Amino acid sequence: MGKNYPCIEVYLKKITHNAKRIVEMCNKAGIHVVGVTKVFCAEKPIVESEIRGGIELVGDSRLENLIKIKDLKCRKMLLRIPMERNSAKVVKYSDISLNSEFCTIKALSKAAKKINRIHAVILMIDVGDLREGILEKDVLDTVKEIIKLPNIKLCGIGTNLTCYGGVIPDENNLGKLVKIKEMLKEQLNLELPIISGGNSSSIHLVINGKMPKGINQLRIGEAIVLGRETAFGEDIEDCYKDCFVLKGEIVEIKEKPSIPVGNIGMDAFGEIPHFEDKGIRKRAIVAMGRQDIKIDGTFPIDKYITVLGGSSDHLILDVTDSKENYDVGDVLEFNVDYGCLLQAMTSPYIKKYYMINPQ
Repeated sequence: MGKNYPCIEVYLKKITHNAKRIVEMCNKAGIHVVGVTKVFCAEKPIVESEIRGGIELVGDSRLENLIKIKDLKCRKMLLRIPMERNSAKVVKYSDISLNSEFCTIKALSKAAKKINRIHAVILMIDVGDLREGILEKDVLDTVKEIIKLPNIKLCGIGTNLTCYGGVIPDENNLGKLVKIKEMLKEQLNLELPIISGGNSSSIHLVINGKMPKGINQLRIGEAIVLGRETAFGEDIEDCYKDCFVLKGEIVEIKEKPSIPVGNIGMDAFGEIPHFEDKGIRKRAIVAMGRQDIKIDGTFPIDKYITVLGGSSDHLILDVTDSKENYDVGDVLEFNVDYGCLLQAMTSPYIKKYYMINPQ
């Protein structure tokens, strides 16, 4: 039976290879890797591939995803700050959660006590990116209250960088976490086993041997699935970049002007498009669009094809310069960036195929 398009082909052995490479690299630096699964919605075959690569703790932002993999033999971390109303599910389906609100941690304590379970929390601290986390000045007082709660184990402190404010992890901002840990040891005689130093944007510090001593956990998604660090967008040596290949079918191919005819107004998304006059060009339409993918995160493997844009349902390409003689029904392949992968794996309209053998 043939494949349905559009689709994503997932190369499981490549993901296992990347996971093993990242785990080995981080372990040499004394760092434990949390395999972040949210970009592929914690699809079980992919999670299992990461586990085969040495991942022992899986992290996801959605409880729904953790529930999907509840039977897998690995520890589970909830990455997104929990909703207070979901406390019972949080303590049931995750071993650890990242937190920044004391009232939520109290709710987790109450829920954990009900089922006679100890729930571990990492207290998130904002060191500059302005996403989640308490301010440094509030750490001591907050920790004093957390350690009084029953059925809650404060197992560490952590931070998040680059995801919102674009702040790059460095020896200074991550070094603050190490100093905070030392302060808590001195003030409260509290020994915290985990300092969680961010995500794939922190990998460059590991690669360059500049990770502050004491940072011993990273939450890694993109570095495993796309083989790149995210502070500077550099490829990671000996990692596959094509674990995921997007494919779509051509539904129209015609020679047309490169500028629309008529007065230009807003497109379907409220934007006013701009066009460059290149004369008559050969254009192909592929049956996928903004409801499925991030258009500007889609890169044709045929380097002579240019992505012109798209609508909700159509991806519009210039194939004039290609060496291939494409026709209706032909399937084109694309590499994707993180945003496009996130959207494609979330879209119910993109079929997913799990490939056992590498390309």
